[in-house]
Amino acid sequence: MFEELKGRGLLIHHWDTDGVCSARLLLERLQDKISVNKTPVLSNYYLTEEELEKYSKYDFVIIADMGHPKEIILRLAKTAKVLIFDHHLQDVITEVFHYNPVIKGENPDLFPSASWIINDYLKNDVNLFALLGIVGDHEIKIKNNTMFYERILRFCKENKLTFNDLLQMVYLIDSNYKLGYKEVVEQIPHILLEYNSGSEILDNVEWNKNLEKLNLEINKQLEMPDENIHNILLKRISTPYNIISTITRKLAWESGKNTIVLNTGYYDDMNQIYVRSKKNMEEIILQWKSYGLKAGGKKEVLGANVPKDQTDTLLKEVIEYLTS
Repeated sequence: MFEELKGRGLLIHHWDTDGVCSARLLLERLQDKISVNKTPVLSNYYLTEEELEKYSKYDFVIIADMGHPKEIILRLAKTAKVLIFDHHLQDVITEVFHYNPVIKGENPDLFPSASWIINDYLKNDVNLFALLGIVGDHEIKIKNNTMFYERILRFCKENKLTFNDLLQMVYLIDSNYKLGYKEVVEQIPHILLEYNSGSEILDNVEWNKNLEKLNLEINKQLEMPDENIHNILLKRISTPYNIISTITRKLAWESGKNTIVLNTGYYDDMNQIYVRSKKNMEEIILQWKSYGLKAGGKKEVLGANVPKDQTDTLLKEVIEYLTS
């Protein structure tokens, strides 16, 4: 497949650890073909019109760890060869190369991250960057996936690391998108290409400073009062930092409850809604997409950017869905 790629290439990747590690793995194989790598506007699950116009000038586009709507992919495909590597819930797009075993009916537990899917496709040995994407997407919950947790522990033992070291690496890498440093996020795959060990990630001075700042803000927001609605934990926060997924994950795992977090402080005209649930979220993700909302996620997660004047209605809808 890669041998067929000609001309100027663009790599679009998610902003989190899984996304940048996926990009790093692809760049390692395709540095001579990929001209530039970009992440979308942070916290925006869709490409803007401006981005689509810019990206239409490339001969091929590779998308890693992002489930863009079919209409956006087909617009890119009008002028470029498009390849997608992902593990999120999405429609199968037959008009392009779409490598996502999960949407072909495979067990999601066997494909826990885009980095793992890409590493497997490239036929690489197990390595730090393939595993960091898994730890980034699942954190301590990966311990429930015995097969992969054992692989991670075996790798750690062989490389004189601990699972907590991998978690810390994830927090350090993710600190950049959470603080809104888009240009740094786009540099990270190249930085990781230069790193030969996990200790170089752990010792990155700027990322450690980022993490100190973020931890203060996360603790401040966690102190905001919770609401309990039909045994669903609802927390309303207001922060300019992109920490809604971190807060939702922490609350859901500590409480064991279906959890909704609403952030009213990130956008001027939109609110962020993030849900972690024991109930399969596929149906409501598709429903919200049908409304034209910017929504995405996977089996246990829903993330959406919603208009402020529709927020109360959508909160009521997701609560009703979780209690039905």
